[in-house]
Amino acid sequence: MSLAGKVAVITGGNTGIGKATALKLAEQGASIVINYLVDPPAADTLVEQIGADRATAVQGDASKLGEIQKLVDAAVAKFGKIDILFANAAVMRMRDLESTTEEEFDLIYSTNVKGPYFLCQKAAPHMPPGSRVILVSTGVCSLSQVPPTYLLYASAKGAIEQMTHVMSKDLARRGILVNAIQPGPIGTDFFYQEKPEAMLKAIQGFSPFNRVGVPEEVANCVSFLCSKESSWVAGHILKINGAMAT
Repeated sequence: MSLAGKVAVITGGNTGIGKATALKLAEQGASIVINYLVDPPAADTLVEQIGADRATAVQGDASKLGEIQKLVDAAVAKFGKIDILFANAAVMRMRDLESTTEEEFDLIYSTNVKGPYFLCQKAAPHMPPGSRVILVSTGVCSLSQVPPTYLLYASAKGAIEQMTHVMSKDLARRGILVNAIQPGPIGTDFFYQEKPEAMLKAIQGFSPFNRVGVPEEVANCVSFLCSKESSWVAGHILKINGAMAT
């Protein structure tokens, strides 16, 4: 599944799933634009690992329109186009209805919904026919038994799924395929935050494989959605959860 000559923009690209995907797509020949918010050394190391001729790092807050535009402009200035847009950057807060503050609500929706929405808007004019957009939902959206503390996060990711369905029809007019991934629990720093040990053990047991996934397993699925082999897959939410939710 060669991606030679393709240009991929990945938000939240210096850690976790974003980093694993950057390495996977680069391995397949793509040039990579790594967006990150914090930890410049991690981003710089990733650029060095891929090669400065095929990778660049752009610091910026993927929830702010001005910095989204800066990211798109940097990608086009460096590589001339965008073939793959992986809107991976996200924020999680474990909040039920009673404990949610307005500030947390705004943070979650700005990063997890507004950011991907306007990233697609700004990038689309630079994406040729056959390009790919991959958004990120969560396996929580497919579970029937969800702890109330997932309310805020899950509601934002539910918006991503509706964006995927409708945006796939919108951007089809440009020849761009839009899909989303729905990862179950994946062993990243993002996943482990704000979860007590008892909850982590319980989550592991939700899968019949009795484990959580690893970022590379998600990256493999993203690479398929970026490839020519997925040319008739659009508007789809791909579950990646080890049979936790089917």
